[in-house]
Amino acid sequence: MMHRLVFILLLLLAPLGLGACTPVGVAIGAGATAATASQSERGLEGTAKDIALSTEINHYLFQSNVDLFSAVGLSIKDGRVLLTGSVAKPEDRIEAARLAWKADGVREVINEIQVVDNSDIIDKARDTWIETQLETKLLFDGAVQSINYDIDTVNGTVYIFGTAQDNAEHLRVVNHARNLKYVRNVISYVRIRGAP
Repeated sequence: MMHRLVFILLLLLAPLGLGACTPVGVAIGAGATAATASQSERGLEGTAKDIALSTEINHYLFQSNVDLFSAVGLSIKDGRVLLTGSVAKPEDRIEAARLAWKADGVREVINEIQVVDNSDIIDKARDTWIETQLETKLLFDGAVQSINYDIDTVNGTVYIFGTAQDNAEHLRVVNHARNLKYVRNVISYVRIRGAP
């Protein structure tokens, strides 16, 4: 049991070790990451599994094509993988899904990668603005457990991925997204806690 917990913590620390400059920085980052992971719906072990899946899928994408790796966004919850972003060719969209399915433990792949990126720098800035605004609204909404949601925005389409405590919370999250300026569409892949 103890080496299992150590393994989970190492998985959580791996991304932090790259940016930490001191042992104290690593320790503080590890504590914050472990505390955040334990508070999420998935818990520490579920979060560690999803981090491992993300690492494996990113490895496959990077090995296949650096441009594909750069173009594809990943959100992973409980073995469910949401692919977002935009690519130049339909073959790239298919290849990204194929590579995601290669990872051990993937239960579902939702491919929302858009083909042909018609966006310019203003569109990309708007997407970033939308994500920041929505994440802030969720964080400060006392009726929403924001830690259980991932938000991706591509060309004005907001993708919401995660687990809601109930239908009311899910509706609040979707409404926050719909009411933001520049949002063209909201697509939710949220599961309700306890639902099959």
